Amino acid sequence: MSADQSSNNKKKNTFTIIKDDPNDGHGGYGAGTVSLENMSSIIVDPNEDRAYVDMAAMHARSDIERRVKYYPDKDAVPDGKLYWIVWVNVERGDNGPYYAGVAGSELRIDKPNKRAYKSMPEHVTHMEKALKGKIVVDHMDDKSKKLLGDYLSGFDADMWANSSQELKDALNVAE
Repeated sequence: MSADQSSNNKKKNTFTIIKDDPNDGHGGYGAGTVSLENMSSIIVDPNEDRAYVDMAAMHARSDIERRVKYYPDKDAVPDGKLYWIVWVNVERGDNGPYYAGVAGSELRIDKPNKRAYKSMPEHVTHMEKALKGKIVVDHMDDKSKKLLGDYLSGFDADMWANSSQELKDALNVAE
């Protein structure tokens, strides 16, 4: 990918950054609901050496997820290519926004045969952990972690700088 393409992708792929809490202190209608306003989804594609924001993945509508039939058993998709949907939660700290929670969920997609593997319980659990500020990437392959780390650090240097050392260490990205 050329620098121009990367620059153009950066402009159209944006993270959802903090909005005011609509339930700030009142505890009325909607209190106790989960807000996904600060959550973004990143597709990590180790096959094509790239990572990119795809907000459609929040509703299982990303380009890679379309026009395939899902199977809960990985063995049903023996020729599936590995992808990761990474749930990224952004919070605001004293120094500004930072990547607070990051959790990767596996996908195996076989487009020619219109088959895919996805564990919905895993995706839901990982999304919840990201919302709670947890880092869950240890099960990801090293290449995918490196792609994700490079993407996050390059996307917004300030957010990356404000992020925890735990995240930086987990993604093996040297500063």
